[in-house]
Amino acid sequence: MSLTNSTATSGTLRVLGGADAPALLRLCDRDPVANLFVSARLLGLLARPGTDLGGQAWGWFEDGVLVSACWAGANLVPVEATPAALDAFAAHARAEGRRCSSLVGPAESVLALWQRLEPHWRGVREVRARQPLMVCDTEPSVAPDPAVRRATLRELDLVVPACVAMFTEEIGYAPAPPDGGGAYRARIAELVSTGRSFVRVDAGRSGPEVVFKAELGAVSPKVVQVQGVWVPPHRRGEGLSEPGMAAVVEAARADGVTSVSLYVNDYNTRALAAYRRVGFREVGSFATVLF
Repeated sequence: MSLTNSTATSGTLRVLGGADAPALLRLCDRDPVANLFVSARLLGLLARPGTDLGGQAWGWFEDGVLVSACWAGANLVPVEATPAALDAFAAHARAEGRRCSSLVGPAESVLALWQRLEPHWRGVREVRARQPLMVCDTEPSVAPDPAVRRATLRELDLVVPACVAMFTEEIGYAPAPPDGGGAYRARIAELVSTGRSFVRVDAGRSGPEVVFKAELGAVSPKVVQVQGVWVPPHRRGEGLSEPGMAAVVEAARADGVTSVSLYVNDYNTRALAAYRRVGFREVGSFATVLF
């Protein structure tokens, strides 16, 4: 990667390149659950050199040592960000102009970064200031649903509409294009083809339908993050989510993962209660700023 230098009073900001990968991984390992998004991107790049991961990492150095980082792509994601690093990240982001659709990550860093950016970036739709970060690192506390399994590419035309419905409900607008084609469909196909999409498919009124789904949105050898958990509205209240999540946890642990994580909006009390019954416990707090 090309370098972009920006010097502040106590350190230097630059775009990280391949030679910085070991230092960035060590930085992420300070909190492997909270920093999973960035470490998973980096591990993906190391596994497939030359892969376009849709962003870049900014590093903040003090005395030549990487002390903080920030992923900059569709999401702006701070990693172990110190106040000085946040000043530098905000200044760099302001100079480049807003290119992300959200800020997301550990709540303290995200909200502090947003405080620095808010006077300059308009169009914010919502600030979700507290999203409990949860982990299950034991066998699930409820029996897994035996009907929940990994999706297949033959089922992509069932899985994509379910993902579109979840995205629209959670974010407030449909992915582009609204039917989930293009890059969005390709992303879902990648998750399915790599065994990271889990579904339960039942016979519906007009044919087979997805009645539970979840994806492993970020993956490292020992930690995964579950995203996109969804049950269609007409099947809610039937007790599908808890055994469905238990099945996802069981499958991940069978692959050697020690910690299954997720984050959830604090106002979603039903989901929080369900995850706790499965065996998840709160280990931190995320925040998300949506544009």
